Amino acid sequence: MLGGAAVDSAGTPAQRVRFLKKFTEGEPKWGAMAITEPGAGSDNSAMRTTAVLDPETNEWILNGEKIFITNGALALKESDGLCVVWATVDTKAGRAGIKSFVVEANTPGVTIAKQEHKLGIRASDTVALHFDNARIPFDNVLGDPEVQQVESRKGFLGAMKTFDASRPAVAASAIGIARAALEFAKEKLAEEGIVVDYTKALHEMTAVERDVIEMEARYKGAWLLTLRATAQMAHGESNRLEASMCKYRAGDAVTWITQKAVELLGPKGYSREWLAEKWMRDAKINDIYEGTKQINQLIVARSLLGYSRRELK
Repeated sequence: MLGGAAVDSAGTPAQRVRFLKKFTEGEPKWGAMAITEPGAGSDNSAMRTTAVLDPETNEWILNGEKIFITNGALALKESDGLCVVWATVDTKAGRAGIKSFVVEANTPGVTIAKQEHKLGIRASDTVALHFDNARIPFDNVLGDPEVQQVESRKGFLGAMKTFDASRPAVAASAIGIARAALEFAKEKLAEEGIVVDYTKALHEMTAVERDVIEMEARYKGAWLLTLRATAQMAHGESNRLEASMCKYRAGDAVTWITQKAVELLGPKGYSREWLAEKWMRDAKINDIYEGTKQINQLIVARSLLGYSRRELK
């Protein structure tokens, strides 16, 4: 329910109450968030979806396109949900002009332009959204209502705060997949009489045993980083660095662990007879969305070394 996470992290207290009430009452609803565009992926300053205030109706008019939106159809078509959409109120202002807006299901002018057919996570829809003079209430802008004033980067920073919540969530997803693959591989190896003897030194183990040890180490490292980032968030502490750390480590670990599981399980691991091949397909997206591995590495490096975005790209 990433739409709910975005509202909770970027909205004012009154907005959080209003939207979360709508989000939790009645029939189950889905949430989504839309930030990626055909010409704006990791570089959000290139965003071209616009939000223009109509002073006569006091409504925002959204125009543009968003792509690779997780749960977009579930949120806007198949449930009475919502989607948090990032748009700019001034294309010349770069990040300073970016604000986030709550778009509710069945809003006229919002259409699902395309549904992706993906390698993994096929239980989740991924769509492109098209905004053609879509009108939303003035109060559906998250944060400061004086969004036409773009002297600061407050709106952009508020939007980026969403990732402090969503990155640990993605890391947790990656850890769940990694754990499933690891436990299944160990179970099947045990059936063949291969059980790791933890009292042995590494050089005394077989290659398979050493692979299992490495799988466990990568899994546990990502798990601990994710616990730390999540605990900080739960206690209201800044977790910007830790969110990127756990997202990078978990995405990297699950990709390696699931691939190794398929390798250790042999032909049946690659076949659809077992779930190992599905876990391998589902794993890779955790290394890509909510900030790619490379982007999160940059965030961590800048934070630890004290460099700005301009100094370290």
